[in-house]
Amino acid sequence: MGVGGGVRRIEVTERETPVFGGTEFGAVGPYERLDGTVFGELDPTHRLNADIVNIDRARRNRSGNVEYQSDFRILKPLDLDRGNGCLVYDVPNRGNQPIMPRLNGAREGGHPQHAGNGFLMRRGFTVWSGWQGDVPPGADRLTARFPIIPGITGMVREEFIAEATGLLGDSNIEELSEERFVGMLVYPVADPAGATLTVREREADPRMTPPGLAWRLVDERHVEITRPSEPGFDRGAIYEFIYRARDPIVMGIGFAAIRDIVSFLRYAAKDNPLAPQERPRIRHVLGFGISQSGRVLRDLVHLGFNGDLAGRRVFDGILPVVAGSRRTCVNWQFAQAGRYSRQHEDHSYGDDQFPFSYPTLTDPISGRSGGILQRARDAGVCPKVLHLDTESDFWQARSSLIVTDTKGTDIAMPDEVRVYSVSGVSHAPFRPITKPVMQLPGNRLGYGAFMRALLVALVDWVESGIVPPHSRFPSRADGTLVPPAEAHETFPRLPQVNFPTVLNELRFRDHSVEPPIESTAYPVFVQPTDADGNALGGIRHPLITVPLATHVGWSLRANGYGEGELFTIQGSMVPFAETETERQHMHDPRPSREMRYASRDAWAAQLVDAVDRLVTERLLLAEDGDRLIAAARESWDVYQAL
Repeated sequence: MGVGGGVRRIEVTERETPVFGGTEFGAVGPYERLDGTVFGELDPTHRLNADIVNIDRARRNRSGNVEYQSDFRILKPLDLDRGNGCLVYDVPNRGNQPIMPRLNGAREGGHPQHAGNGFLMRRGFTVWSGWQGDVPPGADRLTARFPIIPGITGMVREEFIAEATGLLGDSNIEELSEERFVGMLVYPVADPAGATLTVREREADPRMTPPGLAWRLVDERHVEITRPSEPGFDRGAIYEFIYRARDPIVMGIGFAAIRDIVSFLRYAAKDNPLAPQERPRIRHVLGFGISQSGRVLRDLVHLGFNGDLAGRRVFDGILPVVAGSRRTCVNWQFAQAGRYSRQHEDHSYGDDQFPFSYPTLTDPISGRSGGILQRARDAGVCPKVLHLDTESDFWQARSSLIVTDTKGTDIAMPDEVRVYSVSGVSHAPFRPITKPVMQLPGNRLGYGAFMRALLVALVDWVESGIVPPHSRFPSRADGTLVPPAEAHETFPRLPQVNFPTVLNELRFRDHSVEPPIESTAYPVFVQPTDADGNALGGIRHPLITVPLATHVGWSLRANGYGEGELFTIQGSMVPFAETETERQHMHDPRPSREMRYASRDAWAAQLVDAVDRLVTERLLLAEDGDRLIAAARESWDVYQAL
């Protein structure tokens, strides 16, 4: 441990050798799993730690440093000399480790019981560590223990939508009856006096206190809410509880913990599980993160944590996935790291203000200048960036602000950055939903294959200087980013299908009060569509190029659930009619499947051409393309193949 703090020690508490039943992964051989705890400390006066909110108020040890602990997990080749020397750090998402199910196709769940398709194991290491200080232990989540600052109070806002869909946002709610539910609070209540509860049916509606709406504290971390007795507030209604909270967590330490743990594994010779015989084996480190985790990577770089305390680069490259133009609510006094803005849910939390993109820009709306890469460039530790979004993220994460300035004009990316989007795909992977909250069936297209191809491209860029594929992102110049009203004009008039009249708009906000005060709007654009209703621009999934359905990145809420609002980060699909007779009966303007393809073999032949183009462009791996083609030759239902 040097000047400024760092990792004091690392304890391996569990070792599984070999893991995955001893499977050999080609030349790399078998793997082992290490679990344990990292013990770190930070000098709060060091310039690279000083911007962590409240670190100056945290309790210090005898050395004058602030201590923290973090869980970690390492999957590594049993013989490190057979590995490729490239560490992939997967930023946990609310303590969960998504890289194995999303890239390897392994079963969901933190503990790696099997390797799925073995994609990662054939290519290098994977490391996780806890960074989020408010994640509860259990369910094999990786957690972190950061200081709490007693005596500090402040106003905190919580939103609850008690619709019991079985998705992530329901985890802080317990339904008691049709009339009552309990919401879990992120921070303990300091003083119930002055707390307020309001409800609104839609995000843009006025906050109301109708007859029957009531609340009571169950304890300092739980509030029981009684729904209003008058009609007009359905299961999609937004309940907003504002209260004076106490004892904030120094959550910004999470960025320093990632920095110091990755730096230790990369550079340290002593007591480093990746440096046997005190000889470090890591040549390069890549950061990977999906959704919340991708936003963490963007914020980590933006806040100056890609340089370690010795001035060395932490991540050589990062792959933030479906982050959109957002960052996080982590380095705040009363952080809410799990919140993220969407059109209806958590709309006005503070993860989405300027800067939005990678180059340094001046924003006339906020009066600020900056860019995601500015501090890293100034410090000489700028990472290479491959940024991947989906169609959903234009509607819910304002992805257009990645490639346009705050006047709505196209901007050029720095040399270190490539940006990609996958059209026709939703942010969230397809999962059955327990309630009829969506107007249309869920979108079954995924983007795992594109993450795999881009991770390989990032490794090649960092390791060998092989330039990655050119950016593939919609733009104003080529007409593939337009205002929502123009996108509506291009969308076909389909029976029983409504086009959104809302999107997750963005305004400059004053977060010094709760709820925040909104003012000037930023321009936000979405993709127009072809005659089938499939989005134009970006990377076109093979099943968009040779389609069987209309696939969109948005989902509208159904009657009884805030009808007409966007439903979180889900997408929708509308299959084509199979026959012309069916099409005509439905008054569907889209050609039927039998009109498009003479046979399944004819459709599969067209898929071969679409796949080959993407493989040639290095946007799809040959193994993934081959799997899709093989499935298409056996069945029309190929959604699990890619």
